[in-house]
Amino acid sequence: MKHKALYLLLTGMMVFSMLLASCVQDTPVAEETVVAEPVVTDEPVVTEEPVVTEEPVVTEEPVAAFEPLSLSAPDCEYGGLFKSMEAVDQYTVRFTMCAPDPAFLSKIAFTAFAIQPSEHLEATGGGGPELLEHPIGTGPYMIGEWKRGDELVLTRFEDYWGEAAQTPTVVFRWSSEAAQRLLELQAGTVDGIDNPGPDDFAVIAADPNLQLINRPALNIFYVGMNNTYPPFDNELVRQAIAMGIDRQRLVDNFFPVGSEVASHFTPCTIPNGCAGESWYEFDPVAARDLLTQAGYPDGFTTEIAYRDVVRGYLPQPGVVAQDIQAQLLANLNITAEIVVMESGAYLDAADSGLLQGLHLLGWGADYPDMTNFLDYHFGSGSSAQFGEKWTDITDALRAGAALALDADRMPFYETANNAIRTHVPMVPISHGGSGVAFKATVEGGHASPLGNEYFGVMAVPGQDTFVWMQNAEPISLYCADETDGESLRACEQVTEALYAYEIGGTAAEPNLATECVANEDLTVWTCTLNQGVLFHDGSELDANDVVMSLMIQWDASNPLHIGNTGAFTYFTSLWGGFLNAPSE
Repeated sequence: MKHKALYLLLTGMMVFSMLLASCVQDTPVAEETVVAEPVVTDEPVVTEEPVVTEEPVVTEEPVAAFEPLSLSAPDCEYGGLFKSMEAVDQYTVRFTMCAPDPAFLSKIAFTAFAIQPSEHLEATGGGGPELLEHPIGTGPYMIGEWKRGDELVLTRFEDYWGEAAQTPTVVFRWSSEAAQRLLELQAGTVDGIDNPGPDDFAVIAADPNLQLINRPALNIFYVGMNNTYPPFDNELVRQAIAMGIDRQRLVDNFFPVGSEVASHFTPCTIPNGCAGESWYEFDPVAARDLLTQAGYPDGFTTEIAYRDVVRGYLPQPGVVAQDIQAQLLANLNITAEIVVMESGAYLDAADSGLLQGLHLLGWGADYPDMTNFLDYHFGSGSSAQFGEKWTDITDALRAGAALALDADRMPFYETANNAIRTHVPMVPISHGGSGVAFKATVEGGHASPLGNEYFGVMAVPGQDTFVWMQNAEPISLYCADETDGESLRACEQVTEALYAYEIGGTAAEPNLATECVANEDLTVWTCTLNQGVLFHDGSELDANDVVMSLMIQWDASNPLHIGNTGAFTYFTSLWGGFLNAPSE
């Protein structure tokens, strides 16, 4: 009975347990299970799955993402020097030339060929304020604010790939009056000035609170003529004007110490610069005879146009224009009305061949080579400033530019200089002495023979701002399509090219490129880029940025080939001509 009772007890307990389990299953325990299910929320496999969230193949695939740009000419009959430009890979660019180009490195260092991000160039549509006033470069400074007519403010780029700028802020100001520039320097409202007036050199040199640094006279000031407009379509007239201007008088009276009368268009300090015959001597009697032979025994009426901008090659444009006006009347019975034009409009008119009378202009070296002076002004790709080209000049320049050794180039530059003397597209007046001045406290102050002072190496102890005063306001900051020195100097602080000129010198040194190496005959140049260089917008420099920046200039059919004027004068002058240029 005990066993039976025990069995019944056990059986009852089992039944009760089953009922209890059933009751538990029918209660809201399942809801509690959902609420308190830590395994689901804390499961490390779900939240820490590196294969899913950190898969490098998805986020870092530069090779697959990089699609190299390239542009090639079908042949070299179009007249330019480039055959092709291509991004070989992300950090390699190759330039193939139609002819040897020994000056390639000096040319590619020039700020007109600075590099901007391809995305930025495309976003601007090739023109407009974003392109002209807000360049995106790799330089030590970036654009802060440009108050047109007042000042241009640059701020230090903190992620600059090279040595950081010494001063956080650089301010550009301007005045066409040399006296005002000097007064502000003496008062300490500016830290440096460009082109002191001829009479100010001695004043600055004698002031212990100031420092004067002279520039070598790597420049030319000339009186230009356009051979498509009468009477300047007559070579005898142009030769008469060459003999009828007393150039020594101009230099003695209106140029600073260190200036000299030009015997040739190019300074003699440049190799082969003075090959060939010297320029005509002042001879008003012979000049009048030539005018008579040309059919103008009583002279004629014309204009003298200039821009009221002080430059190293022309420190006093107004008084020089007046003296030339007086000389023409006295020596040749030529009556010339003086016309003063706004700087940008004047340069556009000159490049477009629209100046019908005499015009005053000049040139400062961008690099110390004959191609910079002669090819830019008289080569096959030069502007229409002097009218129609002369083939004896262009042929000699083309041949000279293709040779590496100065001795081998000399006969061709002798031919070119002699032809320029015969045809007289202009009258070379002088190689002008110039300089810059700083407060004595400025550290790193220097003068560049090329006029491209670098402000990133300058500083004034105790100051966060460096103020520079130059002759004029920049025209725009898209310097691929500008030629005035004031624009170029500002651009040089913001944008950079593959090479750069040494500080205070003329040698071309690697910059955005670690090197550009040529093949044996100098027809293929391969450039390797520095890696990790950032633009001001945070994007990284690559080979496509280089190709895009240059092919926009080269290809006249490119929808971004707009710029400020569309002239891209430096490109055509130094590289020979546009691809796909519209037929005239």
